[in-house]
Amino acid sequence: MSSLDADYFDSWYADMGLTHVKDDVVQRHLGLPADLLSTSLLPWEGIADVVTALGEGCRDLVDLACGRGGYGLEVARRTGARLLGVDFSAEAIRLAGEHATARGQEADFRVGDLAATGLDDEGADGVMVVDAVQFADPPAAAYAEIHRVLRPGGRVVLTARETDSDDEALPARLRAVDLRGGLTAAGFSHVQVVERPDWRARELAMWAEAAALDPGDDPALQSFHEEGVRVLAMPPGVRRVMATATR
Repeated sequence: MSSLDADYFDSWYADMGLTHVKDDVVQRHLGLPADLLSTSLLPWEGIADVVTALGEGCRDLVDLACGRGGYGLEVARRTGARLLGVDFSAEAIRLAGEHATARGQEADFRVGDLAATGLDDEGADGVMVVDAVQFADPPAAAYAEIHRVLRPGGRVVLTARETDSDDEALPARLRAVDLRGGLTAAGFSHVQVVERPDWRARELAMWAEAAALDPGDDPALQSFHEEGVRVLAMPPGVRRVMATATR
């Protein structure tokens, strides 16, 4: 990606609305139903893992960096939680609202930053962040914000990619991800980080298809194709992980 600001992502999300081909490829590889619009790459079985990790007491759920809202909406449907989604892209928030309406669900979506959500202190029983904590600058601010908005006893679930490699061919943001260290430093307890190689295998197969496709003049497919080429060119050592912790 040439830029990671909100204007870039507004355009990126708008482009996604112009074609269904990318969604078809992602849904097929991740096992997602056609009515779940993902932004990140959590497979269908991963949603069940998030629900289990949040626990039965989750009644107010915050989905940070929610994108088009699909994952948060599905988790809220399964848990019965009230959903509040936050993303710094106004276009993502608009699409998330449309997605909720199409699924017949009620949810509140707001523009906000990973490190400055604007949410009340201790207002949530659960927080989920799917493949996005690396976009916070500095990362510690996101972990602190998650801690602030959770009630005592509340649970956080993060999915991400981590690596122990210092190879500069890997993106600096990826090399900086340390879920255990970030959660522990922010004051969380019962921190667990579990590697999910099955998730990694699914997404690599998806990126292989993306890299092989002819995107033509479709901007969404061009971005998808280019990212597939970049991911497949990365050196080894990237892990797919899920972290859970308690406030």
